[in-house]
Amino acid sequence: MVTEAEIITGLLSSAVKLAVPLLLAAIGEIFSERSGVLNLGMEGMMLGGASAAFIGAYFFNLWVGLLLGMLVGGIIGVIMAFMSVILRRNQIVVGVVLTIFGAGLSSFLFRMCFGTATSYPTISGFQGVEIPVLGQIPWLGPILFQNNILVYLALLAVPVAGIFLYKTTHGLRIRAVGENPRAADSLGVNVVRIRFICVVFAGVMGGLAGAYLSIGHMNIFREGMTAGRGYIVLALVIFGTWSPYRVLAGSLLFGGIDALGSRFQIFKVGIPYQFVLMLPYVFTIIVLILVSLRKGLTRGAPAALGTPYER
Repeated sequence: MVTEAEIITGLLSSAVKLAVPLLLAAIGEIFSERSGVLNLGMEGMMLGGASAAFIGAYFFNLWVGLLLGMLVGGIIGVIMAFMSVILRRNQIVVGVVLTIFGAGLSSFLFRMCFGTATSYPTISGFQGVEIPVLGQIPWLGPILFQNNILVYLALLAVPVAGIFLYKTTHGLRIRAVGENPRAADSLGVNVVRIRFICVVFAGVMGGLAGAYLSIGHMNIFREGMTAGRGYIVLALVIFGTWSPYRVLAGSLLFGGIDALGSRFQIFKVGIPYQFVLMLPYVFTIIVLILVSLRKGLTRGAPAALGTPYER
């Protein structure tokens, strides 16, 4: 008989695991948007990374897969940076095109390696690693300290990103470029280089987020497996006011909603499963409505976000 405590612990543990891909991609998106580039191609970066990571893990090993996922995400990031920063094309159009490109690329890579068989190959992904002592803490241990290495990496990335953005000279330059690129340029800051690097970094983090889905969580690849998470990341960054710490809280909230939907199906609550599956997206719409009604929620948005810079 499953106890109430076990149900709650399992729900919170699932929330943390489901928050990880959102958190990883959102940290990359924060850097891109802080530098002034609106990256709408995150969905494509995640899909490309998920496919490449699974292929690398299947034919070689998990670490090769992880690196391949980050590499493919980074390559899509390079394309995004070249089009939006160097050529100064419309960032929204470029992002949408790269989302379609990433989806097509992921399907192409997967079918090239595995064909069009009806049965999906699986792998043994990253296994949980219990942290000594901390993993034995009641409630908290199973939730935070009995996860695989990618979960720990995502949680560690939050303070690292926060310190880098708010406590270092490079972080100050990134924020300056996103707020007033002309003023930053007049002080000798290379606006193009900083924006280019930040967008590529967002691609690498998107690829890492996709790799987590395919080889760190689901241990399988399916076409469209990100299921719109790349777009949820965009709302999440706004919801977190472009702060890594608030984005962590938002990721856990979205992950909790996703986990709650899964539990509804398991316990056969009298709600159509289609309604349960759309809960995260309904919440995303609610967040965007609140943003449009309350301008204070956009506090912290970079002033030059989405504006190409020409010296």
